[in-house]
Amino acid sequence: MLTEEIKRRFLAHFEANGHTVVPSAPLPAYDDPNLLFVAAGMMPFVPYLTGQQPPPWDRAAAVQKCIRTPDIDEVGKTSRHGTFFQMSGNFSFGDYFKRGAIDLAWELSTNPVEQGGFGLDPARIWPTVYLDDDEAFALWRKIGVPAEHIVRRGRKDNWWHMGIPGPGGTSSELFYDRGPDYGREGGPAVDEDRYLEFWNLVFMRYEITDVRSKEDFTIVGNLPENNIDTGMGVERVASILQGVDNLYEIDEVKPILDRAAQMTGKPYGARSGHAANQSHPDDVRLRVIADHVRTALMLIGDGVTPGNEGRGYVLRRIMRRAIRSMRLLGWQDRALPELLPVARDCMAPSYPELAEEFGRISTYAYAEEDAFLSTLKAGTTILDVAIDETRRSGGRRLTGSQAFQLHDTYGFPIDLTLEIASEQGLEVDQEGFRRLMAEQRTRAKADAKARKTGHADLSAYRSVLDNGGPVEFTGYQEVSRESRVRALLGDHGPLKTAGEGDYVELVLDTTPFYAEGGGQQPDTGIITVGGGRLEILDVQQPIPGLIVHRARVLRGEVRAGESAEAEIDVTRRKAISRSHTATHLIHQTMRAFLGESASQAGSLNAPGRLRFDFKTPGAVTPSVLHDVEQQVNEVLLRDLEVHAFITSQTEARRLGAMALFGEKYGDEVRVVEVGDYARELCGGTHVARSGQLGLVKILNEQSIGSGVRRVEALVGIDAFGFLAKEHLLVSRLAELFRVPGDQVADRVEQTVTALRDAEKELEKLRAQMVLGQAATLAGQARDLSGVAFVATEASDGAAATEARALALEIRGKIDAGRPAVVTVAARANGKASLTVAINDAAIGRGLSAADLVRHALSGRGGGNTEIAQGGGIPADQVPVLLATVEKAVAENGRQN
Repeated sequence: MLTEEIKRRFLAHFEANGHTVVPSAPLPAYDDPNLLFVAAGMMPFVPYLTGQQPPPWDRAAAVQKCIRTPDIDEVGKTSRHGTFFQMSGNFSFGDYFKRGAIDLAWELSTNPVEQGGFGLDPARIWPTVYLDDDEAFALWRKIGVPAEHIVRRGRKDNWWHMGIPGPGGTSSELFYDRGPDYGREGGPAVDEDRYLEFWNLVFMRYEITDVRSKEDFTIVGNLPENNIDTGMGVERVASILQGVDNLYEIDEVKPILDRAAQMTGKPYGARSGHAANQSHPDDVRLRVIADHVRTALMLIGDGVTPGNEGRGYVLRRIMRRAIRSMRLLGWQDRALPELLPVARDCMAPSYPELAEEFGRISTYAYAEEDAFLSTLKAGTTILDVAIDETRRSGGRRLTGSQAFQLHDTYGFPIDLTLEIASEQGLEVDQEGFRRLMAEQRTRAKADAKARKTGHADLSAYRSVLDNGGPVEFTGYQEVSRESRVRALLGDHGPLKTAGEGDYVELVLDTTPFYAEGGGQQPDTGIITVGGGRLEILDVQQPIPGLIVHRARVLRGEVRAGESAEAEIDVTRRKAISRSHTATHLIHQTMRAFLGESASQAGSLNAPGRLRFDFKTPGAVTPSVLHDVEQQVNEVLLRDLEVHAFITSQTEARRLGAMALFGEKYGDEVRVVEVGDYARELCGGTHVARSGQLGLVKILNEQSIGSGVRRVEALVGIDAFGFLAKEHLLVSRLAELFRVPGDQVADRVEQTVTALRDAEKELEKLRAQMVLGQAATLAGQARDLSGVAFVATEASDGAAATEARALALEIRGKIDAGRPAVVTVAARANGKASLTVAINDAAIGRGLSAADLVRHALSGRGGGNTEIAQGGGIPADQVPVLLATVEKAVAENGRQN
């Protein structure tokens, strides 16, 4: 039975039994700040299971896409661990409980195939129940399951929760006996490879907290209703019904594995047994490849792109493990262009959007593989050197600093360092690596905190908030406000007063000043307190609800508790608001031209200018940028009304308001509309009408990371000023070149081409002059104990390529039968470089160009036995370099 049919039958069975079929939520857990991905089928239903929201249905069923990464190192080694999997589940919200769940699961599992069931043999199903759950035990007995096939187990196995505070309860799991070829007899407690769990029925009735481990948590009470949450592993049922050994061999995964085996020439299964612990290492790697390629397809399909943090890093790690496994199996070329289309064809019957979006998905995936292959090449070379040095010194462990340098400087993942080191029989000082990483993060956080909070203690902020409550922001309606100074803060905590020249932080009861957030820069302005006057330099929200004004006292004295008059810089506010509204328009227009996947990834809204970051696989063509700019400015001419309103998050989604994925919004959200053109969740300030922007001019577009692009633009008078300067520049160039303005670009291009041609000719003449010295220098070779030795210095400013060419030319003019060493030093930009070339006769005497360069440069440099180069030391060291090489050659000659 195909996997697609298994999912169809599951949903049809429960729909026929009064359940509403609910579509799968996306893999990224956007609604839960504690989680990166949906890791269980019940996660989208948590608000209904806990009673936080009334459920729209009494019964529901779904096939939920899931990602689970804690067991990533077990992928391929067992029959049941996969990073991506599909969990079919049926849910009851205060409707049926244990009896209904058990009856429905048994019917679908054992009903004949022709009646819509899976047709599993009842005699091979072993249920488990919680230790003291006599009710569930009796229900299984009533169905007809023999008592000896019902196993009682403890919290580790038959108590289910998400691993975080929330709903939980005892469970009853269904296992299928796959027979003696897969392991020992005796039930699930004896062997979970032979007895494969395929369905977990959770009797959700408790609220838990203080989750310390799977078995160690605190039950705080009962849920409002007794609920049912079940999870039937689609891949596990498929492996049973398709008669294969594991989830990697089912119809949605095996074609990927087969293609990888074909590419690498490693026949799958030829050297492995049925049981997972009988797997050959090559088969384990092929399973890892198949699992991880499918997982990458599904993640990119749901909007995740490779990156260095959070979800993007998980995706990057999964992709790199697959690529690395292909290389370990002998495949050295790009692998994903061969494997990803196979994964698409496997999964598209259930998820047709994967085929529709494959152009976008493959662009991200192939670019990530290309980037990683470059990283792998550079990082592996450096790691190999570190491994060799460790072995030569008799060590068995790479230092934490070596691992950190690979990660921090070369982007080499620590998990890959661990894998490669392990393959070479070495350990890695992981504690030292983690310490260095922690120190780096601490420095970054301290720097960010210093910039945003002026080094003030967060506990002081917390005290101000606790004593006075949240600060009310009134800046949407007004630009000035009478208020009261709730607190003054200095570097060391609360202040009673501050005088002229002091830098302080000021908290008001209410304020019209906008605190930096959502990409919008903060307001500045003036606050008057009694006889004192303060210039507001920055406004931040160091903890939610507390708006803090960073200020300098211009004159007089300021006291906490006094009345204050706050007035923002209106000109600055209007300029920032124009930029923010322009950002919304550019966001909407980019999506119109590039597709909905071109979602915002960051922004900066400053006076008269903006920066907009967005996700897209490749560069945006100049023609598209031109069209985006033109359409945005057409919207300005329509002078649309800009309207903001508060509504529920559900209603905002119904209206189609765009939200930034990963942002946490409350139940009530603020929606900003620009006529009928753009609608977005936003807490920033905006203009009243689109025509107030005047003009938007896009300056440039560039990459800022894998799959993320950036455009910068000017707005309003800044855009006009830029165009005026551009006009003056073009007019001046037209005057100099004596051509009309529309021909300036062609004339500049012609001039640049002519200059480049001239530079090439100069380089050619210079090279001829350098090489012309070769015969003379070769004829002046000195004899060092039987070795013809030439030491010379290239002309000032000579490039490394020129020094290399000169060394090879001199070597070629010395009799090949005579051992020869040619050394050429060069000076450029205050630094010295060294090139050494030797011939075969010298190699026969035990000499090595690479060794001579490393000896002269104290370990630096690279190359091979015949020719090597290095540099980076002060230019005045050239005589020392030449003398060091000469001495080494002379000593070698004496030894021979």
